[in-house]
Amino acid sequence: MRNALNFVWLSAIFLAGGTAAVPVRVKDLVRVQGMEAFPVTGYGLVVGLDRTGDRNGAAFTAQSVANMLQHFGISVPKERIRPRNVAAVMVTASLPPSVRPGNRVDVVVASMGDARSLEGGTLLMTPLVGRDGEVYAYAQGPISIGGFNVEAGMGERLRRNYTLVGRVPGGGMVERVPKLRPLGDTLTLVLHRPDFTTAVRIAEAINLSLFGGSKVAVASDAGTVALPIPPKYRVEGGVVELIAALEPVEVEPDEVARVVINERTGTVVVGQHVRVSDAAVAHENLTIRIGVTPVISQPLPFSRGQTVVVPEVQIAAETQVAGISALPASATVGDLAKALNALGVSPRDLIAIFQALKEAGALKAELVIM
Repeated sequence: MRNALNFVWLSAIFLAGGTAAVPVRVKDLVRVQGMEAFPVTGYGLVVGLDRTGDRNGAAFTAQSVANMLQHFGISVPKERIRPRNVAAVMVTASLPPSVRPGNRVDVVVASMGDARSLEGGTLLMTPLVGRDGEVYAYAQGPISIGGFNVEAGMGERLRRNYTLVGRVPGGGMVERVPKLRPLGDTLTLVLHRPDFTTAVRIAEAINLSLFGGSKVAVASDAGTVALPIPPKYRVEGGVVELIAALEPVEVEPDEVARVVINERTGTVVVGQHVRVSDAAVAHENLTIRIGVTPVISQPLPFSRGQTVVVPEVQIAAETQVAGISALPASATVGDLAKALNALGVSPRDLIAIFQALKEAGALKAELVIM
């Protein structure tokens, strides 16, 4: 546990030690408004399962199998169908903005019944519809779940990874192209993470790189940068050339001081701009040990009593105080790491310390708990 903590904080010290920000391409910071991915979804059947499909409780699976067989000219009452090798699933995918008919996309398949595993299954042809109700793609193919689920009987079970959700790589065939909103005369760049400083830097970098420093691109707010399309790009294919010219422009993005905590896994990630005011941190470990010692109780001689075993419980509490570590004002991540490592805290205890520092007003950062 201590080694894991030192490793996390060693990474934090390394981040704090660098003074120069890393330049990032504009294409990695923004997206073009009006050119978003188009989500599609559908309902389908997975067949070929090894008795791990939906059971009798999933009535919609039996109904779906009956409808499918009816389509092929086979009439079977749904009450007589026992679809142990079939599972009803929901299929989802996202169509890129520049997709064309005939392109293939990956699809995600998720069980919606009481199936135990989709391992080894094959998705039957499933229409994928958009929010307007129109069919934009069809999906089918073998499912990859990246794991397995084995039952050895007597309740013994071995499972690796989650087996009720899988992917069909390239399983979606695009049939029609979604309609895109017209871009108009202004190109709007939307930041993935809104930030006023980053938006201004993007506008300045674009103006310096493409327009010789003239103020053409303007940061409208923390989340968007507006760029009027110059006349020379208002020709067929001109907007594509403009976007291609914007993408490699490098910017040094600004970051909010943030501490991210995942209480489920005990993971703590600290940003390089985190600072701490004057504070003193004390950490105390309380260890409680409970032991049971069997004691044999013998009856008196010539009595009618019986020999019995009486458990004797011992409870011991041990407190280990590592001391108090003082944090100087404007402490960096490295100072904070040294102080907390000196206390010998575990990642679980580290979460409580950060929460206490935040409540005390000493942690000058946003605390995000996942």
